[in-house]
Amino acid sequence: MKAFVFPGQGAQFSGMGSDLYESDGNARKLFDDADGILGFKISEIMFHGTDEDLRRTDITQPAVFLHSIAVATAMGNEFKPDMVAGHSLGEFSALVACGALSFEDGLKLVAARARAMQKACESNPGTMAAVIGLADEKVQEICDQVQAGGLTVVPANLNSPGQIVISGSVDGIEAACPLMKEAGAKRALPLSVGGAFHSPLMAPARQELAAAIDSTEFHTPRCPIYQNVDAKAHTNIDEIRSNLVKQLDSPVRWTQSVLNMVADGADEFIECGPGSVLTNLIKRIRG
Repeated sequence: MKAFVFPGQGAQFSGMGSDLYESDGNARKLFDDADGILGFKISEIMFHGTDEDLRRTDITQPAVFLHSIAVATAMGNEFKPDMVAGHSLGEFSALVACGALSFEDGLKLVAARARAMQKACESNPGTMAAVIGLADEKVQEICDQVQAGGLTVVPANLNSPGQIVISGSVDGIEAACPLMKEAGAKRALPLSVGGAFHSPLMAPARQELAAAIDSTEFHTPRCPIYQNVDAKAHTNIDEIRSNLVKQLDSPVRWTQSVLNMVADGADEFIECGPGSVLTNLIKRIRG
């Protein structure tokens, strides 16, 4: 069975999508439509912008989403998923790819999510760090220890065994990283990100995103989507909506999502989007 997976923020790069624009008419239409829907030329920023331009949350998220859908569209009849999943932002790409959302509605939701998250980043500054070489349980234990001292830090991305990203306030991350190293982590490295994604500091964005999701038409997907919040397969529209809102300040359970897809019959994973981050994670998860 084929599982198609869609990356999230961090996979972007300058020049992304320009090859698709030149080589595929259907993909070109998506880029042109996106410029109109968003009200600015995101295609120009993707093709010619700097890495700094592309790191802005309100640019990054629609850019990665657009590239992912263009890749899936360019595949034509080869795009026949038995199941889909996306990492964080990629969950919205997956929902468009499996027919639960139209491209226009998906792009509008991604833009609304990015704006809400940007506001949350500005009102609640925070950051993230990659922790390499510690078990999930140990990372959770250290985060709980730091939080007991009044600082905010939580596991945010459970990417693969021994690779976890933590998220929280700047002082929470600064307190947690040395403790991770003392506990045996090979690395505990602060990341260059715009905020504390998938942490309680994103809670202010929930109301704005929930309102946008509630006003958007969803359709029953053509195949199950394995959602970040619980790593389980979903086809029920109400569950999908609810999980999309919860995802903002909940951990991305990627390891468990992949294991559940494999348990349900996935034997081929195909990544749609810039880069190969998820492909590499899946190799580690599957051993």
